Amino acid sequence: MFHAPRTVVTCSNVLIFNDGSKVTLVIKPLRKAVLPVAGLGTRFLPATKAMPKEMLTVVDKPLIQYAIDEARAAGIEEFCLITGRGKDSLIDYFDVAFELETTLRERNKQDALDALAPSTIEAGALIAVRQQEPLGLGHAIWCARSFIGDDPFAILLPDDLVKSDVACLKQLVETYNQTGGNVVAVTEVPREHTSRYGILKTGKDDGRVVEVTGLVEKPKPEEAPSNLSIIGRYVLTADVMPHLSKLERGAGGEVQLTDAMAKTIGHVPFHGLRYEGQRFDCGNKLGYLEAQIAMSIDRPDLGDSVRAFLKN
Repeated sequence: MFHAPRTVVTCSNVLIFNDGSKVTLVIKPLRKAVLPVAGLGTRFLPATKAMPKEMLTVVDKPLIQYAIDEARAAGIEEFCLITGRGKDSLIDYFDVAFELETTLRERNKQDALDALAPSTIEAGALIAVRQQEPLGLGHAIWCARSFIGDDPFAILLPDDLVKSDVACLKQLVETYNQTGGNVVAVTEVPREHTSRYGILKTGKDDGRVVEVTGLVEKPKPEEAPSNLSIIGRYVLTADVMPHLSKLERGAGGEVQLTDAMAKTIGHVPFHGLRYEGQRFDCGNKLGYLEAQIAMSIDRPDLGDSVRAFLKN
C-alpha cells in the first residue's frame, strides 16, 4: 500500500502540504472520457459469444448507451472506447444508420427516430483504441495515452449502471470543480467483500467527500484499511499516466489502475465521493437482472405493468 503526506485544498484552490509549502491549484475543465470495453464477458456466455457484453440491453438501451448518456450529462464532449477483437459493433452502434433512418422518415416513425438520436455521436468526437492483450484496467487506460494527453479525464466502466436523479459522473465533476485532482466514486461494502475491490485508506471525512490518503487493491478483510470501495466511476488528472507507463504488475499479475492512482497521492488532491444513487453491478447475472427491474419500474410506459407482474 502506498502512503503519502496529507494535503489540504482550501476554498481558494490552494494546495497546502504538511511541510507548509503551498501551490496554487489550476483546475482544467473536464471534457474527455475513457470507456474500457475490451472484456470478453464470459459470465454471460453464450449470449456474449457473438456480441459484446456492453451491448446487452437493460430494458431497451444497451449498457454502453447508459454510460455515454451519463458522460454527456456531466459535460463530456470526447469519448475513447478501449476495445478488443470482435467488438467493432460498439463503434458501429454510435454511427449514423442511414438506411434505417431513411426508412423511418419515409414511414413517418418520428418516435423511433427520437429513440435513435442518442445513439449517434458527433463526427470526430469518438475514437476507438485496441487493447491487444488483457493485461488489466491500468493497461487499458494506458492504451488511451494519446487521447488523454495532459488533460483530466473521466473513466466509466459500463458494467456499473448507476440509477440516480443526478448522473453519478456529474456528481464527481461537481466535486472535481471544487477540489481539483483525482475524485473517485465510493460506496461502503461488507468488510468480507473488500478482497473484490479497490479500498480507500481515509483521512478527513465530512460524510460525503472523504480525503484519500492511501489505496489498496483487493485487500484481505483483516488487512483492509476501511470498507470504502471504488466503483467504476473516476475523474483523474494526467498525473496518473507516467505511473501507468511503467506497466508494473500488481494484484492478479495485472497492471492495476489502483496502484498508479495511489502513487499520485500527496502530489495532487485525491478524494472519494459518496455518490447519491443506486449502483447495479451488471457484470454479473444477478446485478443485471436487478437493473432490469429497477429501470423498468421507473418507466412511465412499463412501470405499472412490471409492478403488477412482480406482485403476482
